[in-house]
Amino acid sequence: MYTNVNLAASIGALALLGTGFLLLVAGVTFVFSIAKKKTALTKIVLTIVGLVAGFYLATLLIFSFASREKLLALGEEKHFCELDCHLAYSITDSRETKNLGAANNQVIAAGMFRVITIKTRFDEATIGRARGDGLLYPNSRVVSISDADGKQYFPSPEAQSVLARSQSAGTPMTIPLRPSESYSTTLAFDLPSDIKSPTLLIREGETLTRFVIGHENSFLHEKTRFQI
Repeated sequence: MYTNVNLAASIGALALLGTGFLLLVAGVTFVFSIAKKKTALTKIVLTIVGLVAGFYLATLLIFSFASREKLLALGEEKHFCELDCHLAYSITDSRETKNLGAANNQVIAAGMFRVITIKTRFDEATIGRARGDGLLYPNSRVVSISDADGKQYFPSPEAQSVLARSQSAGTPMTIPLRPSESYSTTLAFDLPSDIKSPTLLIREGETLTRFVIGHENSFLHEKTRFQI
């Protein structure tokens, strides 16, 4: 199974929350020590903060250095860990076109449109025992295409507007699902005609994930991408 983490999401989340709580307590104690002019306590608190932060950063980097870049073929799934279940993403179609839309609702690419259809599936085999059949609300998603030099491209607003008006955009990737449900989303990217080795990345959009141990958004962590 290809995932967006190389440490269980629940462990990464608990580690971040636990470390945050320790630093909060240390911060309150630091303010108290300054107010009461307790120099010895201030030094102890600063030492503890340095040790906790250093240990957390070192652990985060260890998991980042242990990660490996992965490239998935058409139809292969990338699983996003949602604590007690997984959402699986795959590319079901990829095509090129210069024009997008009908004659009265058309946009022309500056280079070439790459139209990608992405399937989102709630993998019922990954549900926690006590979860039940409730809706899962996905975190925000960021979808981009990178070329061989690492330059990023994002969906074309003009092309997405055409797809929406023609009802061809499918379902937004933030719509909730129940176990075993799925839907498709179509995105259009205006790419250079001579783009080299393009790959597509689907990732979480929350900034906080950059500080989660083992998360692919964390510092220096490798990514799981899709061939297109």
